[in-house]
Amino acid sequence: MRLKARHDQKGVIPTASMADIAFLLIVFFMVTITFEKDKTQVALPKTELRFEVPKVAAYISVTEQGQIRVTDGEAMSTPVPSVDEVGAFAADLVRKYPTRPVVLKADGDVQYQQVDRILDELKQANVELIYLLSEQKTVDGDGQSG
Repeated sequence: MRLKARHDQKGVIPTASMADIAFLLIVFFMVTITFEKDKTQVALPKTELRFEVPKVAAYISVTEQGQIRVTDGEAMSTPVPSVDEVGAFAADLVRKYPTRPVVLKADGDVQYQQVDRILDELKQANVELIYLLSEQKTVDGDGQSG
């Protein structure tokens, strides 16, 4: 006597843990993503070396057309009408975050007089540390190539 199998077993991919894996991936990417606060596009001047810019810093960007944008490193960058407004921004920044460095990101074609005026405003506002952003390989604080 021949017996028939009641059920045909088909190959199945277990999907019970797929939702857990997807959730963990979403959490991982949410925790590790960093958003750039200053998205102003400028053609940076060339240098031989530059120091690594700190992760948390205020940014001042100057485009080729002379437009100035500022951010304290917390909010998105906003345009300012003049160099004098950069001084007011820097004074407010020093009041809120006394040790926060400022990164000046100026296009390579910007006249140096404008960059110099911005640097003067930053000095008058008592900014402790100013970085001038350039395009080249970076070195860490010890002078080692990175």
